[in-house]
Amino acid sequence: MFNNIMLFVIGLAMVLPILHVIAQSFSNAVAINSGDVGLWPIGFTLENYHMIVKDPSIWLAFRNSVIVTVFGTLINLAATASLAYPLSRPEYIYRKMALVIVLITMIFHAPLIPNYLLLKNLNMLNTLWVLMIPGAISAYNLFVMRSFFVNLPTELLESAKMDGCGEFRMIWSIVLPLSKPVMATMGIMYAVANWNMYSQAIYYIDKRSLILLQVRLREIVITDNMGASDVTSEMMQFVSPEGLKMAVIVIATIPIMLVYPFLQKHFIKGMMVGSIKS
Repeated sequence: MFNNIMLFVIGLAMVLPILHVIAQSFSNAVAINSGDVGLWPIGFTLENYHMIVKDPSIWLAFRNSVIVTVFGTLINLAATASLAYPLSRPEYIYRKMALVIVLITMIFHAPLIPNYLLLKNLNMLNTLWVLMIPGAISAYNLFVMRSFFVNLPTELLESAKMDGCGEFRMIWSIVLPLSKPVMATMGIMYAVANWNMYSQAIYYIDKRSLILLQVRLREIVITDNMGASDVTSEMMQFVSPEGLKMAVIVIATIPIMLVYPFLQKHFIKGMMVGSIKS
């Protein structure tokens, strides 16, 4: 009972702010400015979302974030699995040395300026690739995925080799189908990180055509205006800047919230299996 009460309180602490944000995004300017909006919209209106639809910069940022999230997550999964699988096989004699090298990257991080100069010399600045390739592998996710691969049935892999199955065929036909839980888990982690990417976009991109949604959201929240959009000050008088912020936050949050329920089963299983230490 104590655990249930504590989890219920923690759940409320997480849900109530979300409900407040949603309520404000659907409330009119008078109710928001007077501070009357709680957990339910007052003076229901879609004007805030109508304003966002008219802002081409938000849709441009939304498109860029979707591209980085989709292709970045695919690159993350491919790169992480390609390194985690050989590090989980006992026949790879240098796996311990490689694991130590990966572990060092979790403790010591390269400073910003050397990273910037490296990416500049690689001509990756002001491209979306700079947001996807340098961070293709997360050391933490690599260790989780490796732990999952280590616990795959060795007999199954050995029997596949005896039947003449090569490494690539074995990975594609046996390892990956058995790894759906951990792939779904890592996919969610990588997708959330890519969708919420902010600092890298600030450091390495200054083109307005490549702006990400989180950067555009920050501009709206900080500056209290629609920035470089086509929305005029005359149109802004019918909405509250606070309501506009909340509407953008809702739009930025919905994609991840829609994806998670479909992968929740695999996510929980992957976290439990991948957490086993070898």
